[in-house]
Amino acid sequence: MKYADEFRDRDKAQALVREIEGLVAEMAVTPDKPIHIMEVCGGHTHSIFRYGLEGMLPKAIELIHGPGCPVCVLPMGRVDDCVAIAERPNVIFTTFGDAMRVPGSKKSLLQAKAEGADVRMVYSPMDALALARKHPDKDVVFFALGFETTMPSTAFTILEAEADGITNFSVFCNHITIVPTVKAILDSPEIQIDGFLGPGHVSMVIGTAPYDFIARHYRRPMVVAGFEPLDVLQSIWMVLKQLKEGRAEIENQYARIVPDGGNSPALKAVSQVYELREFFEWRGLGSIDHSGVRLREGYARFDAERRFAIPNVTIADPQSCQCGEVLKGVIKPWQCKVFGTACTPEVPLGALMVSSEGACAAHYQYGGARRQGSAA
Repeated sequence: MKYADEFRDRDKAQALVREIEGLVAEMAVTPDKPIHIMEVCGGHTHSIFRYGLEGMLPKAIELIHGPGCPVCVLPMGRVDDCVAIAERPNVIFTTFGDAMRVPGSKKSLLQAKAEGADVRMVYSPMDALALARKHPDKDVVFFALGFETTMPSTAFTILEAEADGITNFSVFCNHITIVPTVKAILDSPEIQIDGFLGPGHVSMVIGTAPYDFIARHYRRPMVVAGFEPLDVLQSIWMVLKQLKEGRAEIENQYARIVPDGGNSPALKAVSQVYELREFFEWRGLGSIDHSGVRLREGYARFDAERRFAIPNVTIADPQSCQCGEVLKGVIKPWQCKVFGTACTPEVPLGALMVSSEGACAAHYQYGGARRQGSAA
């Protein structure tokens, strides 16, 4: 790959769509009983809406937008914990920008900042560590968030803090894992999935082998996909081809980036710093066993949950917000009763309207609000 244009070629996209249409015709599926394909990653959801890929596909294919946006699956109680830490005296609370606007039960981090809390946006945990070096009289906390994609950067930062003897740095660990999440989706009786587009960024770290159970135990195909339009279309074609041929395998469309064996140095750091939690709470999916990580006992001094008293209370989402149903693929974003009215990117009621990778925000930005009206 030299240029992104190579993966956005209109003629090639149309050729792939024709191939997809041909497969669908041979499989004799109909819009009344469509093939359900879930893209797990929020990056894929964003690409699908940005480039209008859903509208290019036959109506007999229904894309289900999964829980692959880590900001979107963060429950309100964890946001409240962030605010509680940030509002403590002598604390600098650092976070990625999209997490600042996720609503808690009373306020977001952005609102806490407006009220005087020292909340700062950073681009990496190393930025937070630099602040700890610069302000040795402050407790600097980094909001560690994300799937296996971002786990290594947090782990390497903790290892550097330990090596440098920095004592005023800690992380509020909310890293989550992809495999138990997919298993929970497959075990849910209300969700019907025929195949998956696997997450490209996560797979860059963990490889493809951890997904083998999807094909082996659940007999569902998964294709690890890149994020450009041709990547997504080719991956959908690969899933359909497996379904037509009666196969269930894990295939790697994103081989130019994703090694089958994963990234060894990253995996070593992750294994060294983290251990699995017994369970972790997800917005819309509830508690999922072994789906989150925490710092090992040897790194307890860098754990904000051990350093500070936090509420750690489970908070139910507002009844009017249907983020949970959207996350599970039960309804589409525009079918939520507050989508585009009480809930917009400017004033988000639910987390899916905050991050650019959230299904509701992507729908709203790329024409979803208009689709709501046309669906009536």
